[in-house]
Order: sequence, then C-alpha cells, then structure tokens
Amino acid sequence: MKRLTAFYLLIAFFTTIQLHAQTVEVGGEPMYPQKTIVDNAVQSAVHTTLVAAVKAAGLVQTLQGNGPFTVFAPVNDAFEDLPEGTVDHLLKPANKKQLVDVLTYHVVPGKYDFDALAKMIRKGDTELTTVSGGKLWIMMNGKHNISIKDEMGNVANVSVYDVYQSNGVIHSIDHVLMPKM
Repeated sequence: MKRLTAFYLLIAFFTTIQLHAQTVEVGGEPMYPQKTIVDNAVQSAVHTTLVAAVKAAGLVQTLQGNGPFTVFAPVNDAFEDLPEGTVDHLLKPANKKQLVDVLTYHVVPGKYDFDALAKMIRKGDTELTTVSGGKLWIMMNGKHNISIKDEMGNVANVSVYDVYQSNGVIHSIDHVLMPKM
C-alpha cells in the first residue's frame, strides 16, 4: 500500500511540475494552459485594451470556443501607438464590423507555437490566412525572434511566445496589425 501511495504522489508531483512548466507569466499574471484564451487574457495587465475591444466586438464566446486558435495579441502600448482617436473610433458601436475585422485579423485558425512558425519559415511557407480572411507574413528577426508583417506593410515583433491555452496559443506582439480596409 505504501508503494502505491508513493507512486501516486510521484505522479502528482510530476504532473504539477509539467503544468507549472507550461504556465507563462504575462502582464504580471500566470497564464494557465488549461484555461481558454479569454479566461487568461482577462488576467493580463498588459492586454486590457485588447480585452475591452474583444468584449465590445462580441468575440468573447468565439475565443472561448474549441479552436484551436493562434492569437497575435497586441499589448496596451501597441494600441497607444495607433494614431490618436483610433481606438475610441473602433470601440464605438457604429464601428463594430470594423473592430471585428481588425481583431479577427490577429487570429489564425490552428495552433502555431514558435517551433511551428519557425519550421514554416525555414520551408519558405511564410503566409498565414487569418480568421477575417486577410493575410499575414511571418519572418525570422534574428535567430530566435519572429516578426509578423500585415497587409499595410507594418511589422510587429513577438515579445512573448508560446502562451499555451486549452484552445490554442497566444503570442504577445508590440504593434497592432492592420488589414487592408
């Protein structure tokens, strides 16, 4: 009986280590891999503008769905870098469709962590199709960094990689990606 108990304790210990190893801190808060994209994002102090926009666009339920999704999540500073008044304009109810288009431009169907993206780049496959139907292009920026170019020619750098979720993966980025409008 002691051996069986010790065995179960050992399994519990390694399971806890494995879960902890996959937990990444973003915006000062842990992002748990067993939670959904939205459940984790609302905890991040550096994604409050993104979360407000997702709520205003009515995309919460979608991003809590099964996925898998890869989300390139702009941090608050990225929204602040937009021309003055852009965020306020997008958050107006009359501009909901435009807001949805911008937000879903940051979401790609499938689960693409750093390794998957880097492998695609090495193979020469650098184009991603977003949920909105737009195109993004991925490229290496040095040996261990990936950048994303949008349809307007703007480039965002990934600042935090591989924040695994139960329904996908999030990568924090330093600029808001813009589709052709």
